[in-house]
Amino acid sequence: MAIDLKTTLDNGPMSSFQWLAIGICIVLNMIDGFDVLVMAFTAASVSAEWALSGAQIGMLLSAGLFGMAAGSLFIAPWADRIGRRPLILFCLVVSGIGMVLSSLSQSPIQLALLRGVTGLGIGGILASSNVIASEYASKRWRGLAVSLQSTGYALGATLGGLLAVWLLSHWGWRSVFLFGGIVTFAVIPLVLLWLPESLDFLLARRPATALQRINRLAQRMGQQTLSAMPPVVASVAGEGKGFTKLLTPALRRTTLLIWLLFFLVMFGFYFVMSWTPKLLVSAGLSAQQGITGGVLLSVGGIFGAALVGGLASRWPLTRVLSLFMLVTAGLLVLFVGSASSVMAALGLGLLIGMFSNGCVAGLYALSPIVYDASVRTTGVGWGIGIGRIGAILSPIVAGFLLDAGWQPLHLYGVFAIVFVIAAGCLLLLKPGSASPQPVPTPA
Repeated sequence: MAIDLKTTLDNGPMSSFQWLAIGICIVLNMIDGFDVLVMAFTAASVSAEWALSGAQIGMLLSAGLFGMAAGSLFIAPWADRIGRRPLILFCLVVSGIGMVLSSLSQSPIQLALLRGVTGLGIGGILASSNVIASEYASKRWRGLAVSLQSTGYALGATLGGLLAVWLLSHWGWRSVFLFGGIVTFAVIPLVLLWLPESLDFLLARRPATALQRINRLAQRMGQQTLSAMPPVVASVAGEGKGFTKLLTPALRRTTLLIWLLFFLVMFGFYFVMSWTPKLLVSAGLSAQQGITGGVLLSVGGIFGAALVGGLASRWPLTRVLSLFMLVTAGLLVLFVGSASSVMAALGLGLLIGMFSNGCVAGLYALSPIVYDASVRTTGVGWGIGIGRIGAILSPIVAGFLLDAGWQPLHLYGVFAIVFVIAAGCLLLLKPGSASPQPVPTPA
């Protein structure tokens, strides 16, 4: 039976094919990391060429995040209807076109619109790849697999930043966008060759030739093939479909808590990532030291995402994640008094990057296990989309506080409270009782 196949994968050792699928998801997430920072690295050059005001620069910086939020909210849910893999391929084409055309843009408005288009594709990719990484991991290694997939963001941000500096110095800001587009299109053959369709999707939605496709996947993972599809599990009356199912009585509490957690963590995380280089300079460090602080945040994130996943293979993910949130809050409080020492500020920056990125990676690992296969990408996509709204609002709130006379480093104390509230909300979440699941997906 198909349920036996899924249970075997959940409880058995990971095959090389499963790890390969997760590796492709890591590559996909690297595109997200590069795309988030590409505008930040090119903003000065773009501003110099077009003589932009602060408001216009802010528009360009926000356009990509708006697009990502819309992609997560409205494009990602289609993966629960047509499949994770086809949606990822479509979104790669969209984001690649957006990147290439951005390199040809002739005005700030054109560039902002194209940044939004690119963000639409990235939003769809991120939610779908996150779900595939979760679905192909065994129960024991699920937290680690999704967290490793999340390291792609930090890797993309770090490597992309280094490449952007080199490209800017040689060929200008347009070359950075062109490079991003070429890399995005280059990933399409990797997805076609090695990224499998979700086994959970095939079992739940039963598209044409589902049995043959499931058996091909079973063979590639060294598992026994199926002689027939399992009986269809009848839907529970009134449980809803798609987005409406997220707000049915069985899932409403879980969904609202997931949304709140994503909003709070992204609100705090994007403040740290967006403002730290500038606030370090405002507190007395040099411009180079401020940039170094920003890079250390991304470097720390590579280790933080892997650490939260490794710990989650031994202890419940909710406990590990709440610990990371509280440690992040404590580090932000310590950071308030770190400006007197460059080494202390940079060292704390590395740790803040590690633990705050770990919080995001932990949420990415937690969100797929509270939804069944029929609405998993919809649930994850809406969680990420709500989180992106927090990411958009975060720099704006920080700017208002600075304009109101707040000391730069004191803002870290304010955002530390956000992570403490998030840790409290996490205690209310009970992933194991989210909903009845036709296809077992252990929490």
